[in-house]
Amino acid sequence: MRSPLPKHRLAFLFAVCLMGFSSFCKAAERPNIVLIMADDLGLGDVNYYHEKFQAQKSLVPTPAMDALARDGMWFTDAHSATALCSPTRYCVMSGNMNYRSYAPWGVWGTFRPSPFRAEEATLGRVAKAAAYATGFIGKWHLGGDFLDSKTGEVYRENERNNPDVTVDMTNMVGGGPPSIGFDYSLTLPCGIQGPSYCVYENGTWFPLKQDSKIIFVDEKSAIDPAFVSDKGPGLGDSNWDTREIGKLLSAKAVDFIDEHSGKDPFFLCYWSPQVHLPHCPTDEFDGLKIAGTTPSKHLDTLRDLDQQLARIVKALKANGVYDNTLIVFTSDNGGLNVDKDTEKAGHDSSGEWRGFKNAPHEGGHRVPFVAVWNGKIAKGSVSNEPVINQDMLATMASLLKVKVPADQAMDSLNLLPLLTGEKGFQRREFIMMQAGSKNEVMFRKDGWKLTLKSNHKLTEYKPVALFNLNDNPTEHEEQNKVNNPEHAQQVKEMREEYIRIRESGVRTTPVVRS
Repeated sequence: MRSPLPKHRLAFLFAVCLMGFSSFCKAAERPNIVLIMADDLGLGDVNYYHEKFQAQKSLVPTPAMDALARDGMWFTDAHSATALCSPTRYCVMSGNMNYRSYAPWGVWGTFRPSPFRAEEATLGRVAKAAAYATGFIGKWHLGGDFLDSKTGEVYRENERNNPDVTVDMTNMVGGGPPSIGFDYSLTLPCGIQGPSYCVYENGTWFPLKQDSKIIFVDEKSAIDPAFVSDKGPGLGDSNWDTREIGKLLSAKAVDFIDEHSGKDPFFLCYWSPQVHLPHCPTDEFDGLKIAGTTPSKHLDTLRDLDQQLARIVKALKANGVYDNTLIVFTSDNGGLNVDKDTEKAGHDSSGEWRGFKNAPHEGGHRVPFVAVWNGKIAKGSVSNEPVINQDMLATMASLLKVKVPADQAMDSLNLLPLLTGEKGFQRREFIMMQAGSKNEVMFRKDGWKLTLKSNHKLTEYKPVALFNLNDNPTEHEEQNKVNNPEHAQQVKEMREEYIRIRESGVRTTPVVRS
């Protein structure tokens, strides 16, 4: 029988991990940090984007998102590390490209091993090294350890479509946020998409109601069949109600802010599961009617997300810590192209960019990225510098004066000088990203973007697109130069450079300097 590591040994391993980091900065220099990452939110989903850059209003008001954008810096060339959620989550948390993990295309399943190594820098561990109170709330989608109730072994089977699984869902014994530096966590292993439908507080099942039981949630047993996503049925809370998840998560975020404001500097990592499928909007949220107020359920859910942000900002202001908090708001990938009602209404989640979530085109990975810190970041400012949401780790480490070993967070860029207008910003020479289920990777350099079609085993890299983003930012296919003889040498050289960088394992960004 193999049981999880004893708590004292876990603490020892965690302490050893932190020995790679330096001491924290002085109290006067320690702002709170709140990272908010939405799920499947595209540029076209944010009203501020329409008003600022397209001179028109969106179909859906997003006042909380707009207020953050007006209060800070908006990035016009911001990207998710990948065009899908699970791999991006690893990248953001570790500051590494996903090809450095054991699962280059993503972890996905609830019961798969965590991609994080014991010695690996993460957002939580960096904040802990600076003596911050740390909290993770929201969608995880990075695997986890649960025990088989019959054998006592860690359960590693597929959770989908099997009512006879023997996994013990009452405890997430490892592989979750507590294992990578978070003091407090309220975790949805798969967000709202299933196929596990449970919430865990500090690793222990959090019953949604007093009479909750762990059942096999399918279309017959669910409160509403719509709550069972296209990923299929699975074990979950008998009172699982997708409509109310945003309220639960944001209420816990408010509790975390209330508890630590004025006491400890804190880092809150809030990963909302909205606006991912299934779209099940709540009737009302803090007095605002939600369901049925827009042309589609997708757009209703967008209003739910905005209300979650409003709660968090309100709590920061009510506790008098808003001005001393760095807030970053972004998304895990580009927007969705999901239903006829949304399309018929004329709403384009990607804005003017080609493609949507999962695609290698700009619409698959261009995302909102806003940074707010009153008195440090100029209000209403705009940056055209290319940034990726995995840059959070190096930025936090620099801000908190935490030294990350040179062989960690190897793809994370320190944005702090860029945010505050100080000297020392070192921009990227190139950008490496990956798309989604079709195994495409992208390499951008000197205004050119090369897309390579790989396979799951990464044994081939076939050039399929070459676009000049300076002349053709929306990637019109008729201007695809990949088969143009005049660009054959360029395609060859870019492909070889991408493979060399990836296979050599070298850093893709400068070392964080504190």
